[in-house]
Amino acid sequence: MRNYYSTISGVILTFSDIKTNENGFETILARFERPNESGFDFTEWKLPCICNIKSFGFSEDEIMEQERYLRNNAPLIWDIAREEMVKSA
Repeated sequence: MRNYYSTISGVILTFSDIKTNENGFETILARFERPNESGFDFTEWKLPCICNIKSFGFSEDEIMEQERYLRNNAPLIWDIAREEMVKSA
């Protein structure tokens, strides 16, 4: 993941640059992770649909909190990713 957004209670949110999928739509892959004894707990999400595509180690309640967090912060995540596209162009 390239873009860093926040760390809350030891959970780090990072996200990719904007990509174009096979149907021509823009997407971002977001990842929450936190260290554990044997590596990392993680969840991966696709935006704009805010779909959880992979998870390990987080509870259902934590995953629901992450979904709520992404819904509330999606516009900012898109803005940051677009800024990075302009900087690298």
